Amino acid sequence: MLQLLVRNLHPNVVAALKARAAKHGRSTEAEHREILERVLLAAPPEVDFKAFLRAASSTPGLRLTRSRDQGRSVNL
Repeated sequence: MLQLLVRNLHPNVVAALKARAAKHGRSTEAEHREILERVLLAAPPEVDFKAFLRAASSTPGLRLTRSRDQGRSVNL
């Protein structure tokens, strides 16, 4: 198996990685592997579509517009 060395990481990144690893009950190295595999091999996200939409609405710079189309009139 190949090895990867990542240098000059910001201390906040390392702390976040360690916290995430602890949350998932894995070593920091295993968590790092999981993140790389998930992102680079395009694994499906862990969240459902509803959660994705909730997160997207709080994303800075994301602008969602609503259609002003009022539809059509229907005679019943």
